[in-house]
Amino acid sequence: MSGITGGGRNRPSPAGPPFSHTPYDGSARPFSVGLQPLDLADWIEPDDRLAEQLDEKERLLAGGGEAPVLLAEEGTESAQQEVLDLLAAHLPQRFPDLYRREGEAIRILPAGRTVSLSGDDDIQLGRAARLVQEDLILMRASPQGYRLAAGALCFPSSWSLADKFAQPMTAIHETVPGFNDGRMGPMVARIFDNLTADRPSWRLNWSLYTGPGLHRPFPKRIAADGTDPHRLARDEAGGLHVRVERQTLRRLPHSGDILFTIRIHHDPVAAFARHPNGEQLALGLRRQLLELDTAQTAYKGLAADRDAIAESLARLAASLAPE
Repeated sequence: MSGITGGGRNRPSPAGPPFSHTPYDGSARPFSVGLQPLDLADWIEPDDRLAEQLDEKERLLAGGGEAPVLLAEEGTESAQQEVLDLLAAHLPQRFPDLYRREGEAIRILPAGRTVSLSGDDDIQLGRAARLVQEDLILMRASPQGYRLAAGALCFPSSWSLADKFAQPMTAIHETVPGFNDGRMGPMVARIFDNLTADRPSWRLNWSLYTGPGLHRPFPKRIAADGTDPHRLARDEAGGLHVRVERQTLRRLPHSGDILFTIRIHHDPVAAFARHPNGEQLALGLRRQLLELDTAQTAYKGLAADRDAIAESLARLAASLAPE
């Protein structure tokens, strides 16, 4: 959720790796709100990692992670049901080759599994989370502002659901540069207050991590060898990865709560070498790194390695330049 302060203005390309979204290419500004109107046909973004990521979600929801991934306040049951109902209606209609309604269940064809839509074996937000690659966060109005009232957060980007649960926006974003001591916090509060059910929004942000892991409830860590230019150019398994969060906001029409979805796209920086615009992507990411101020660089976990990564990106871009 702390990623709400990133940036993103590029229109989403068709879902699917690699590089479904590239907000670091110069089309967006880091640490800006950057909301765009959302076409609800593009609300959910499944891709060919659907089965793999749903398997990982199942492991985490069963308690296999480093932190709790499913929490909900009493009184959010109807809102959770609303989320499940919206997904159960949307997915088979929008993606009939991936999802099939079978009575009171949804069959996820590429994953070879069925998710029940009713019963006593799970809370409804947990059922909803098992359908999609997106994480699901319910924000509810309170005297202190919108607070995190329920969440299924399997793939966090350096924050913990347990730490942020039931907290208002100001507490959730207390470490984000410029949120509580600038214009950003009041702007986001107004956006939440004025969001209507017929005007959903979406945005993007980016971060850098070593390796492709999705479940990251711990502080950002960039391994020192991630800055080595040879690893940056060739090693996709353990090298530097660019992680893009695609976030959507929509007002639930019945409960009035706001559903915040977070979809993680991650790709090795080495894959720039195979991208038709790889040189421009490397240079765009380098430029955005170097434009971060001291507080922003620290927040992204890059204080020690920013300059070395930027140098390696310059070398990678040079290797991809036309002869």
